[in-house]
Amino acid sequence: MEFKPFEKKLVAVLSENIEIGRAMNALAHMTLGLAASVNNKMELRLQDYKDADESKHPQISDIPFIILKGKPSKIRELRKIAIEKGIHYTDFTNTMIQDTYIEQHQRTLQTKEQDLEYFGICLFGEWELVSQLTKKFSLWK
Repeated sequence: MEFKPFEKKLVAVLSENIEIGRAMNALAHMTLGLAASVNNKMELRLQDYKDADESKHPQISDIPFIILKGKPSKIRELRKIAIEKGIHYTDFTNTMIQDTYIEQHQRTLQTKEQDLEYFGICLFGEWELVSQLTKKFSLWK
């Protein structure tokens, strides 16, 4: 197999203020939404891995998925820049938890953007641009 450089970068930034269970929930929702909304699935570089027993491990991306952390206010700023630059993104906020999904939608509709607490954002875009925008965030540990 020949190594091909990555053209796109996949990054998530999670709030440093939320517990790990909430962070993983937010990450799962954002990743699912982001993957579903990418028009050209080839860009995600999803491949089936096979082990030595020929057992298939389907749809794993070759692209590294970098998980970072930061303050909710910095996630808000990153979201604004992603919109301005046309970077593909999904985000997750405090209004998207608890109760039913119907109540979550209603709560989000009733909350101004400035009052949302961002639990996380996922970005998928040109490697250099996404790298530049996320370089000040810390690695999630």
